[in-house]
Amino acid sequence: MKTNRSTAIVVGVLFIIGTASGILSVTFTGSILGAPDYLVQIAANETQMRTGAFFVLMMGLSLAMIPVMMYPILKKENEALALGTLVFRGPLEATIYILMAVSWLLLILVSQEFVNAGAAEASGLQTLGALLVNVSEKINPVLEVVFSIGALMYYYLFYRSRLIPRWLSGWGLLGGILYLASGIIALFGTDLGFLLAVLGIQEMIMALWLIFKGFESSAMTA
Repeated sequence: MKTNRSTAIVVGVLFIIGTASGILSVTFTGSILGAPDYLVQIAANETQMRTGAFFVLMMGLSLAMIPVMMYPILKKENEALALGTLVFRGPLEATIYILMAVSWLLLILVSQEFVNAGAAEASGLQTLGALLVNVSEKINPVLEVVFSIGALMYYYLFYRSRLIPRWLSGWGLLGGILYLASGIIALFGTDLGFLLAVLGIQEMIMALWLIFKGFESSAMTA
């Protein structure tokens, strides 16, 4: 029982670290990447970009640890789906975050060359910078789809096992469906990012529940 209680606390903390890191990464880099002269801004704010990349990595690694911690518990309900969460929320999701962080670090190198380049070289560097920014933006819908598929498997297993209250896992299922819809629609060029808040709020409430309440004792006993 102590092991399960510890797992619940660790998982709750990892959810909070992942979400907080994601928010901080946008806070540090959002205004820079969105600026018309983003290459100049990146060169002038290199530390902010590196910090943002660090938080993206922190987000990816912390969220990838959650399915590792949960697998021994969830596989008792359905081993195939538990393995699915391990794959989608583990290496697949973490790889996307790593690619995003690498693209930001490469942008720093391009921006440094850009501010010191002549007119002939600047055009090519600007094209390369635009490509890296575009990769960073276009990777988000793919991340949303991968993330939401893993989330739906999570919350289905939570709902079936009653490890957390069903109103909370049901909220997660609804949020996962909206998250998936947002990602699919974004692949076709329409941003419905506000839908992501449904699952974001749910995961923070669930994280606090796991830290202070843990898994439902009746479900663990069963």
